[in-house]
Amino acid sequence: MRDAVAAYLALGANLGDAQAAVREAMDAIHALPATRVVRRSSLYRTAPMDSSGPDYINAVVQVDTALTAPDLLRELQALELRAGRLRPYRNAPRTLDLDILLFGEARIFSDALTIPHPRMVSRAFVLVPLREIAPQLVDASLLRSVAGQDCQPVAR
Repeated sequence: MRDAVAAYLALGANLGDAQAAVREAMDAIHALPATRVVRRSSLYRTAPMDSSGPDYINAVVQVDTALTAPDLLRELQALELRAGRLRPYRNAPRTLDLDILLFGEARIFSDALTIPHPRMVSRAFVLVPLREIAPQLVDASLLRSVAGQDCQPVAR
């Protein structure tokens, strides 16, 4: 893919069949224009953080994309809507949540998008699957800082 950027995306869901939603989202991301999934983490179960409802299923994927970061965000939000995502209040339980964690070396600070994701380093449900597919991006001290957060692999 010409001029592709490596980006890392977090996926999560805690309503409905969350495992199926996350797996289907991985496939849907791979089908986005000028985008392909090159690595997929395992699925992880985590308790809601700053949220409510059932446990979450989380994962991280690495994509190569020729989309801009704002265009990728729009595509991801469209996937969330197709999955029935509602936003009745901040941190509401969700059928699907897709976040851009990293986008190449980009540093973006806008009302719509902040990259690197501002809370990624404080969340085990991001760091553990990210470490699985990109160990060079997550050092041991980051993992130690979230060691008290339960993040368990889902049996295959």
